[in-house]
Amino acid sequence: MKRRQVTDIFSISFLDVISCGFGAIIILMLIVRNVPPDVIEQAQIDNQGLVQDLQRQLFTLRGETTTLNRQMTAKHEQLSLELARIAKLRTEMDLLQSRYARLSEAEQVSARQKGELELARQSLTEEMRRLLGDNYKRKNDLIGGIPVDSEYIIFIIDTSGSMVNYGWQRMIDEIIATLDIYPNVKGIQIMNDMGDYMFTNYRREWIPDTPARRSAIVERLRGWHPFSNSSPVEGVLAAIRSFYAPDKKISIYVFGDEFTGRSIKQVVDTVSRINLMAEGNQKRVRIHAVGLPVQFANPPQYQMTGIRFAALMRELTLQNGGTFIGLNDFRPGY
Repeated sequence: MKRRQVTDIFSISFLDVISCGFGAIIILMLIVRNVPPDVIEQAQIDNQGLVQDLQRQLFTLRGETTTLNRQMTAKHEQLSLELARIAKLRTEMDLLQSRYARLSEAEQVSARQKGELELARQSLTEEMRRLLGDNYKRKNDLIGGIPVDSEYIIFIIDTSGSMVNYGWQRMIDEIIATLDIYPNVKGIQIMNDMGDYMFTNYRREWIPDTPARRSAIVERLRGWHPFSNSSPVEGVLAAIRSFYAPDKKISIYVFGDEFTGRSIKQVVDTVSRINLMAEGNQKRVRIHAVGLPVQFANPPQYQMTGIRFAALMRELTLQNGGTFIGLNDFRPGY
């Protein structure tokens, strides 16, 4: 009886184990069953399509970037032209403001016009007779329209690279011609546009006028190239402040090709303030200028500093009893 009871218990446990094993196998097969091949192939096709779409978008973006770069370059070029136009308009505005300021006081305008008419007559004054002699027969009373009535002369020379490289010999020829028109003066001075002296031992002093000294000036000019900022303003102001004297008639001759300063009106007003009036409503220091057209050999967009030099010198000479001469070529012999 006991033997049959043990056998029944063992048989039930065995069946339980077998059933659990088969159940586990079925569950594992369900878990680890493979994905169908058609699903994998479809996934690969979808990935390839996505890559192609991304490549097309990349090529499109590169094309748009190239187009935008070209547009940006064109905008930069247009901006440069607009800036040049703005600079020109500012120059014209400075001139208009300067003229408006002069016209604001009718009495001063009338007096100045009378003085300019007096200068235009270019009559032979007592000082000119004393300087040139009663028997001196001149071919012309003018240097290209410049009156010769001063007993002291100062040359302000632009020593910038453009002048030295292209207009230097023509400038020397014009200085020699100017010296020839003045056969005898009481003093000469040579400065560059920065206010530096050619002969430092004559700093703030007049150089005696002798044939030997004139030859030394011309010879020294051939190799005299001090630093310049391409603006005659510093030299003109230094010359007036150093040599102005109520008992002397002085002429300043400016030789240059460009003006790189900021304001024409400011320069004109400053010179008017320090160059005081003498008797007869005439400025004690005449300012003449000779412009060399070096910048006008460049394309139009690079001519602005030459235009501004001409505008400045025209206004400066007009207000200070002088004349502005614009040469038609910077080469010698033309």
